[in-house]
Parts: sequence; structure tokens; C-alpha cells
Amino acid sequence: MSDPHPSRFHEKEDKRTFLQKLAEFISPAPDSRTELIQTLADAEDNEVIGAESRVMLEGVIRMADMTAGDVMVPATRMDLMDIDAPFDALLHDVIQTAHSRFPVFEGERENIIGILLAKDLLKLQRAPELNIRALLRPAVFVPESKGLNDLLRDFRGNRNHLAIVIDEFGRVAGLITIEDVLEQIVGEIEDEFDIPEDEGDIFGLADHTYRVSGDTPIERVNETFDVTLAGTDPGDEFDTIGGLIAHEMGHVPKRGERHRLAGLDFVVLHTKGGAVRWFKVSPAAGNDLVG
Repeated sequence: MSDPHPSRFHEKEDKRTFLQKLAEFISPAPDSRTELIQTLADAEDNEVIGAESRVMLEGVIRMADMTAGDVMVPATRMDLMDIDAPFDALLHDVIQTAHSRFPVFEGERENIIGILLAKDLLKLQRAPELNIRALLRPAVFVPESKGLNDLLRDFRGNRNHLAIVIDEFGRVAGLITIEDVLEQIVGEIEDEFDIPEDEGDIFGLADHTYRVSGDTPIERVNETFDVTLAGTDPGDEFDTIGGLIAHEMGHVPKRGERHRLAGLDFVVLHTKGGAVRWFKVSPAAGNDLVG
């Protein structure tokens, strides 16, 4: 039977102008993710889009293939709170890590029973009769295989900014936050540790220790703490305290790791991009900080 509307399937094609058809013939649309990313680079070169826009668009494209397991904080590096810990210990953890949310466990670390917001913990200081269990928010669990696009949509929908990542055997594999996801698109997000360089790089803390930027020149650390920091290998020369400590440790430092050098204890507070952003510095046993 003949088609009563023989031109139906040509109508959409005919809507394109001759110039559109010619442009598509000369420069066909990208048919792979690699070609699409290259097209964005070309658009930047031609000043069609800016550099920041290109980076964000590339992030969106690459994120489509990423899962929670790709960007999560591994379980071994998770900062958890014990439901049975005393208030002072919990408050100390908040000060040490500077996180705003903490998974809370009972008994074993695998047994996560909820999420505690640092601001909620302060309610206990004003009203000690409160039960900490009443302050817990429900924990959200997601599989390692969950796509970042879906996870971001969930974060936005339920206003929950932290999720516990579970492996295929039902064990805790790590945690992921909305910041971890967004950084795949917009790059590094400034937080409470990110202080402009012109505001200084060594800060005194309430507990009489110091927070020191990983980019701080070694000479400035030596002058501030009245020490002489140097590598164990005489021929090695380093400009920053972060580079020196990483070399002495023999690997890229991770959050929570410690290293002692020249009578000072260095605790890694914050890392990004494979480098230490901030250390917490305190005197080693038997030593006193100057100041």
C-alpha cells in the first residue's frame, strides 16, 4: 500500500536551510565524547565560550560516566563518631576535623546509625539532658555503582548532602558529599580551610597549636617555630613545608596522617589535588612551641 503522505518523512529534513545542511556536511556533529570535548576546546579557541565554561561543560560530560565509587572518601579515611563517646571527645573531633557532618556508629564502625551535624552537637552543651540519639539525622546509603548524575539529583531532591557508600557485599566502602560531586563539574570548591594567600599561612588555634598551610615556605616555618627543618637527605632542597613532609613520608600524605620532624608533630588536616592544603602543628612530646 502506498504511503498517503509520501513527503511526511522529509518535512523535518526540509526545515533545515541550505546553509545549515552545508555546515553539517563540512563540519559534522561530534559522534563521540572525545570529539565533543575537542569541539568545546575549539569553541574556546574561537572565543565562543570562556575557559571556565569549557571546564564546567567538560566536567558535566565526564561526570556522566562516573560513579560514587570513583570519587568517594574511602572507609579507612572516614571520620566517624562513636555514639557512646563522651561529649568532650565528640567536640574534640569536630574541632580537629572541621567537618560539618559526621556518620555516627554504634559498637562497630560498620554499624552506622545516623548522621550528626556539628551545629546540633552544640545543643548538648546548652542542654546536657538531651539524648544524642535524638539529634541524629537518618543516614542515606548508596551503592558504589550509583552514577554521579543520579546522586546529584538525589542530593538536591532530599536536601541530604552526605551519603554512605556501600560495596557489593553490603559493607561500608566510604562516604560521598554533594561537594565531592559538584567539584567534578566546577573544580575545587573553597571551604573553611581556603584562606586567601594575602591573609597569611600560619594561624594560632584555641588549643595552643597551629594550622599551617602546605604552601608555607620552609624558611617561614623555621622562623615561626624557631626550628631548623631539613630533609633527611642532605642533597634534597624543598621550598614548601608540604613538599618536605611529603618527601619525608615517602608518599602523598592523606588526611589524618602524622609525621614528626624537628621536634614538631605535623597532622594532615586537609588535602586536595594530591597535595596537602593544611597541617595542624603541635610540639612533639617533651617540646614546647614558641610564642
